[in-house]
Amino acid sequence: MLYVCYPKCSTCKKAEAYLNEKNAKFSVRDIKTERPSLDELKDWIKRSGLDIKRFFNTSGLKYKELNLKEKLPLMSEEEKIELLASDGMLVKRPILVSEDFVLVGFKQAEWDQKF
Repeated sequence: MLYVCYPKCSTCKKAEAYLNEKNAKFSVRDIKTERPSLDELKDWIKRSGLDIKRFFNTSGLKYKELNLKEKLPLMSEEEKIELLASDGMLVKRPILVSEDFVLVGFKQAEWDQKF
């Protein structure tokens, strides 16, 4: 599995501890230094079954700085994905990508269903 996170994020630390408790095998990728590509995001959004809005880090400084709460509803799906691909800090984290599923954010109940 691929675990995409921001190492300084407390939620990401909790999720990583959870994965370690479950003895899950995963590789770690820092979302700030190695942001998801356009193609990866398209794939993850499709496979997650989630609305693209769930992929935005709505509590992040960058999201607020760019006033995305107002702008996102006016953007096309392609524009939203391009925006996410432009800056890893806009992307909700952590993201856990496996062959069978994509989880966005850490909600233990959701993760429990997969483990």
